[in-house]
Amino acid sequence: FRFPQQPQIILLKEGTDTSQGRAQVVSNISACTAVADTVRTTLGPRGMDKLIHDDKGTTISNDGATIMRLLDIVHPAAKILVDIAKSQDSEVGDGTTTVVLLAAEFMKEAKPYVEDGVHCHNIIRSYRSAGNMAIERVKELAVSIEGKSLEEKKSLLAKCAATTLSSKLISGEKEFFASMVVDAVLAIGHDDRLNLIGIKKVPGGTMRDSFLVNGVAFKKTFSYAGFEQQPKKFLNPKILLLNIELELKSEKENAEIRLSDPLQYQSIVDAEWNIIYDKLDKCVQSGAKIVLSRLAIGDLATQYFADRDIFCAGRVTEEDLQRLSSATGGTVQTSVNNVIDEVLGTCEIFEEKQVGNERFNIFSGCPSGQTATIVLRGGADQFIEEAERSLHDAIMIVRRAVRNSTVVPGGGAIDMEISKHLRLHARSIAGKSQVFVNSFAKALEVIPRQLCDNAGFDATDVLNKLRQKHAADGGANYGVDINTGGIADSFANFVWEPAVVKINAINAATEAACLILSVDETVKNPKSESAQGDAAAMGGRGGGGMRGRGGRGMRRR
Repeated sequence: FRFPQQPQIILLKEGTDTSQGRAQVVSNISACTAVADTVRTTLGPRGMDKLIHDDKGTTISNDGATIMRLLDIVHPAAKILVDIAKSQDSEVGDGTTTVVLLAAEFMKEAKPYVEDGVHCHNIIRSYRSAGNMAIERVKELAVSIEGKSLEEKKSLLAKCAATTLSSKLISGEKEFFASMVVDAVLAIGHDDRLNLIGIKKVPGGTMRDSFLVNGVAFKKTFSYAGFEQQPKKFLNPKILLLNIELELKSEKENAEIRLSDPLQYQSIVDAEWNIIYDKLDKCVQSGAKIVLSRLAIGDLATQYFADRDIFCAGRVTEEDLQRLSSATGGTVQTSVNNVIDEVLGTCEIFEEKQVGNERFNIFSGCPSGQTATIVLRGGADQFIEEAERSLHDAIMIVRRAVRNSTVVPGGGAIDMEISKHLRLHARSIAGKSQVFVNSFAKALEVIPRQLCDNAGFDATDVLNKLRQKHAADGGANYGVDINTGGIADSFANFVWEPAVVKINAINAATEAACLILSVDETVKNPKSESAQGDAAAMGGRGGGGMRGRGGRGMRRR
């Protein structure tokens, strides 16, 4: 006697791709590991760079978040890693590669347990508590840099910036750029909107030719005849910022005039000229020596200003004008009537300088001083682009360090210390949880291990030395020494990073790992997607047809 075969229950449309249970978790973990392998080699001072070639051109980068963004990952679980890299980038600026590596390593450590049939939620619970303990430990180990004199603080911040820059393309000049970044961040003071630090790129020259302007600098704008007769240098000038066109044609629009006598035409032309002369006259009477506008300043106006020793520039970009406004204390005007002294800005020195083959207008010594511009030089365009990304990371790090002034030792030292702390703690836990906390601790060692691998050292050897050092008292600050291939006191070698970077990285990585471990089914329905596409196309065509018929019907009536 054979049992009648049970009919298969069809719940979802045909062609739906579902995978469930343990296999799904394991496959998600493998996908995330594959993503992490892409950026693994970019970690640390000896990290390699990636060259990504897409339809927008070629990008050479070492920044985890940039690479993740350009990779265009389609796997749904692996996309979570892209998101944590982005959030680390926008929140702290640096540590994007670290966060991806940690998350992938946490999952990799959990994989054997999942395969052996441990319930994911047991692992998640242990990971969460281990993550919280790790963060507590970072806070205990962090050293505050508050209450130091300005000079001391500057050198401390420069150390943090140098640590960030040491893993980038421009690491050869890291001291040079680190001090530049610190000056720029301290220049904008407490109002730390990032757009107050401008970065201008000029191809040519060497990296050493880059310089910092304590104020605003922008490329010379498009100019008309008469521009060369204007003076190119002022001391303590008054600056008028406008958002109007100073051109002859601007009076023609939206006006209709009917004439009965051709002779009257001349008076209208005269009126147009009078209007623009009136505008220019008011600009001159305001006492401003520099007139800048977001819209065009025409040839007539350029000549008029040149005759009166006034410098003018039209078509200045919106962001440059805003930065000038906050730096010089001027207000952008939309009319030239009633220009009073309060709306004019000022600066100590204005000059036009040649930088490479570009002319730059430079405003320095601004009274409110809350802006800075870094002019970057370098050989290739891609190189300058990457330098800009690296400086962005360094600027973010210095801003964070200024605000939460605690630092921890870098170079894998803090990771080893937390790892040791968690291993000791795990011994006091009864039950399965002990094993999971232990593997969380083991996963943290990925950072020093990867630093060694990227530099070509024997990772096992270095890690053994580090474990031994951290187990003894007073070894908490020991990390990988990139120069010799041994271990060294990271704190004494000034390899520092703000504590926020580590706290954020551990937080985000733990969250991501727990999230991916808790997903046990992915439903992907290819058919419904194509059906939606067809429906949209049909709707578009049908709609068009109806409109046409309706239109004709109306006319016939």
